[in-house]
Amino acid sequence: MTATPDSRTASAAPATRHDWQRGEIEALLALPFNDLLFRAQSVHREHFDPNAVQISTLLSIKTGACPEDCKYCPQSGHYNTGLEREKLLQVEAVLEQARRAKEVGASRFCMGAAWKHPSAKDMPYVLEMVKGVRALGLETCMTLGMLSREQAEQLNDAGLDYYNHNLDTSPEYYGEIITTRTYADRLETLDHVRQAGMKICSGGILGMGESVNDRAGLLQQLANLPTHPESVPINMLIRIQGTPLEHVEDLDPLDFIRTIAVARILMPRSHVRLAAGRELMSDETQAMAFFAGANSIFYGERLLTAQNPQASHDKQLFERLGLHPEQREEADDATQEAALQAQMARARLDALTTDASAPRHTTRGAAADA
Repeated sequence: MTATPDSRTASAAPATRHDWQRGEIEALLALPFNDLLFRAQSVHREHFDPNAVQISTLLSIKTGACPEDCKYCPQSGHYNTGLEREKLLQVEAVLEQARRAKEVGASRFCMGAAWKHPSAKDMPYVLEMVKGVRALGLETCMTLGMLSREQAEQLNDAGLDYYNHNLDTSPEYYGEIITTRTYADRLETLDHVRQAGMKICSGGILGMGESVNDRAGLLQQLANLPTHPESVPINMLIRIQGTPLEHVEDLDPLDFIRTIAVARILMPRSHVRLAAGRELMSDETQAMAFFAGANSIFYGERLLTAQNPQASHDKQLFERLGLHPEQREEADDATQEAALQAQMARARLDALTTDASAPRHTTRGAAADA
């Protein structure tokens, strides 16, 4: 029998797990709202500054004419949404946008292309974008569709920090949303990214007509990856005219908050991001999402092709809530070398101290090693 979690046993739960059962996650989603948020906030405070929010900016580097049939996406070539197609941006145009993002406080710059997978002729330009953005002192993230192992290694060698590849929904509901690539394809790309040495940004979309069991299934897939995604974007569907999901029923905001909270509990060290759909959320909903454990947002007026809250409004909301941008921790080569030398010196000293004391004070020597 699966144990039902509650707020009284929160402290007994392991910090990280990769063996979550569907029933356990559904039980978390069904907790009384106050108990769930208290538990999520408690977990959040164990691993993060509760008032710091990681700021990212997202730019579409190639828009429209995507061969995929994702039913939520205006960039799909299968649907008539009135979106104008655009070719791959020039490298310098991307770098100019990155400079502007840094000026307004972004610490990560994300670039997205409407591809099923990047082509051989486009990869050199993509790699130059990564190198240029990193040279500006920003973290880099890209979403380019499926990747081969070789492409993942090329991106890693260029210095890409994060690769975004969402699972979107549960394995069971996936076929209702996309038919042009499989769930296994998505998991394979995530494996290529991880094996190449990059960090993973992977989450899903809520409000596509899925069930609570499907939301639990999405979170189960993410939380049971061998290593949790470093970033977990939770998107709220933006209903786009011309897509098959334009008339789907609105998602209850409290169900959205519940999913944020459970994501925080399952993946305690991951950044949980409020992604698409923030334009549709009230300030109060966003405040609850931050309390539930969300600690990352996209900053700027557009997310690929969708609207996003005005930057000035985000600034006002942060001031009202007492939030501040998370600072990226960086150290130059000299600082890292000094830290390494100090660590090695401490290790040598510990070894000498332990050797000298071991014959007479064995237990004391063991404590020094610990």
